[in-house]
Amino acid sequence: MKRFISYILYAMLLSGIVCACNDRLDITQSYAFDLLTMPYAEKIAQGETVEIRCTLAKEGDFADARYFIRYFQPDGKGELKLDDGRILTPNDLFPLTKDVFRLYYTSRCTDRQTIDVYIENSFGMVIQKTLSFSNENADNEQ
Repeated sequence: MKRFISYILYAMLLSGIVCACNDRLDITQSYAFDLLTMPYAEKIAQGETVEIRCTLAKEGDFADARYFIRYFQPDGKGELKLDDGRILTPNDLFPLTKDVFRLYYTSRCTDRQTIDVYIENSFGMVIQKTLSFSNENADNEQ
């Protein structure tokens, strides 16, 4: 009788292990990412351009993942350009073609300026970074 019970328990354990396994592959397509920037000049005069060196840091890499950039400027007035010459327009998505790139911000006013940069992937994940600039001339007057 003990032998019969041990066979039944063994069969139950074996069937539990077999049922727990599946043949589906767990493929991750969307990995977490962040936008890293090197330190940049935060004081800027009207008409001056600041270079912002950027790296798209990804926790993993899926070949079909695409990344896009957009920006919004809540304070001040200026122009943001990618290193390939594309001038970005506020709230429009532009494809990023590489993970290491440069942004060029040109001040068009004498006020404090803030830009919110958004990076979005093709799976709908979005990260946001705020870049701030103070006017060099306004600081000298105070």
